[in-house]
Amino acid sequence: MNANLPPIQKVLFDEATIQKRIKELADEITADYEDILAIIVLKGSMFFATDLLKHITVPVEIDTMHLGSYGMKGMKSEAVRLNNDIVSSIEGRNVLILEDIVDTGKTMKYIHELFALRNPASVKLCSLLSKPSKREIEIDIDYLGFEIPDAFVVGYGFDYKEKYRTLRDIVVMEPE
Repeated sequence: MNANLPPIQKVLFDEATIQKRIKELADEITADYEDILAIIVLKGSMFFATDLLKHITVPVEIDTMHLGSYGMKGMKSEAVRLNNDIVSSIEGRNVLILEDIVDTGKTMKYIHELFALRNPASVKLCSLLSKPSKREIEIDIDYLGFEIPDAFVVGYGFDYKEKYRTLRDIVVMEPE
């Protein structure tokens, strides 16, 4: 690793554990739907969503949205910003939001409020990770990969200053 980046503390979930849980989530989702409009929340969810969607066996349409709440210094800002919205109409559709992590709940609250104005048939949330110790707004997670302690994680899509996303494991690190 780069000497200018903080060191990795420990592996929280290895690649095999992540992939096993993703397959289980895909099976649950497949059992619950006849068709899905999957909305991938970029950037962090890319790896998770790609692996999950490969295992879902019902018809899936995919769209993406990009929201911002972290600055380049890794610090949380107060407002959620919609950088790029979806292009698909969600009216009357079964929407499945694919998110990397739910911590404060602010991003998911923003998405749910935005989508409620667009009259979907249903909106459910699938998140790889949940950090309940940071929750400020209670959010129902319909499909959850793992609950984690209050730790800063990188790898498998999670980043620190846009680094570490491509690690195959989810690891704990201590940011600067």
